[in-house]
Amino acid sequence: MGNNGEKKKGLFGGVFDKLKPQNWFNKLKKGLDKTRKGFVFKMKGLFRLRDVIDDDFWDELEEILLTADVGMDTTEYIIEEMKEAVDEHYIEQPSHLYEVMKDKLSEIMEKENSDMIMNEDGLTIILVVGVNGTGKTTSIAKMANRYMQEGKKVIIAAADTFRAAAIEQLEVWTRKLDIEIIKHKEGSDPSAVVYDAVVASLARRADVLIIDTAGRLHSKVNLMNELQKIRKVIKRNCPEGPHETLLVLDATNGQNALVQAKTFQKAIDITGIVLTKLDGTARGGIIIAIVHDLNVPVKFIGVGEGVYDLRPFDARNFLDALFAEESEPAEVVEKA
Repeated sequence: MGNNGEKKKGLFGGVFDKLKPQNWFNKLKKGLDKTRKGFVFKMKGLFRLRDVIDDDFWDELEEILLTADVGMDTTEYIIEEMKEAVDEHYIEQPSHLYEVMKDKLSEIMEKENSDMIMNEDGLTIILVVGVNGTGKTTSIAKMANRYMQEGKKVIIAAADTFRAAAIEQLEVWTRKLDIEIIKHKEGSDPSAVVYDAVVASLARRADVLIIDTAGRLHSKVNLMNELQKIRKVIKRNCPEGPHETLLVLDATNGQNALVQAKTFQKAIDITGIVLTKLDGTARGGIIIAIVHDLNVPVKFIGVGEGVYDLRPFDARNFLDALFAEESEPAEVVEKA
């Protein structure tokens, strides 16, 4: 499969490699700066300034978590877990709860496996869903670039046929990246596009097929029926597909993103989350709520507009960046 081990550079040769951030941890740390100031710093202040663990302490901690968009259910879970730790370990000083908090967040974030499910012996089909405006189309291009740089043959299917802009946007990216796109004219049946894309990908021995879909949440029933039809078309031609169904969410939408996720989860089998624009919000705690409430792993996170600014999610890396002290030297830690 693929390009016999040769890395495909695309129309721009090695230009994208030159744009690749040399230190992803620094990029992630900087991208989480707003959340760190709005969440971690407040929490540190609470733990350091309080002298006693009482009802007022727990109320203030709850407010900090909710303000960071951790969500009510997850906030209640975290606080109950911390209260149990206080009783079990006879903790009396609030300052000792800082590490407990980090441990509880680690347990939540590392609970789900964030590795992508890839078909090593054939075609991997990635179905990408999400409402308009979340960064879905751009995220597809960034994922495609990542797999292309790994030497994989990638094809993109433009199955959001209800928005001419979506097709055009994908075309611009595929020209830049020199990736094949399967498309029909605006208003065509999305399932027909997907059928042609799956058949073409199998015939051309592609490694990865990434499918863009419509995101019209205002007509939820029609949208969800359409996505279910697309999945049936995929399975008829590739029974084990789609290997991943990724939901793209905009972190700046906070709890609305969680509502979107629950809506999609009810209709189709979401296998992972792509969380974009984490650098644009002080409420990055939404990522904690998503993992805990949905039991769905985050597969990719985005902290910038660059083609390399969407990376596979690593819970430990994320928490290290979130809780990093300003004076701490950043380490190069990257998930392959």
